[in-house]
Amino acid sequence: SGSCTLETCWEKMPSFREVGSRLMEQYKGSAKVTGGNDGGTLIPEDSTVKPPSELDLVYSMDSPDFCEPNPRTVHSARRGVGCNSTSMDVGGCDILCCGRGYVEETVIFQVNCRCRF
Repeated sequence: SGSCTLETCWEKMPSFREVGSRLMEQYKGSAKVTGGNDGGTLIPEDSTVKPPSELDLVYSMDSPDFCEPNPRTVHSARRGVGCNSTSMDVGGCDILCCGRGYVEETVIFQVNCRCRF
């Protein structure tokens, strides 16, 4: 007589918070690169940075300085932008408001959400 066993395996997605945290870590550790002459190599602009792997986050152009007026946009005011007044990180009011000060306003709203995952 023989026996039969069945094993089923699957991978579980991490929580959105964990995914966001991992992306933020990669964002903070990202390196600016230029393309190599062979069309497939990425070369770090900073010679002290190791060449990126396929899993590293890289960028090729600097982000615009949103604190400086841009003649291509209609206005450069950052009014109505949500920020975290206690954070000293990228979402903090001091950074988002370019050190020009900000007014704190508490807004409470209710949203019906029928999210499914």
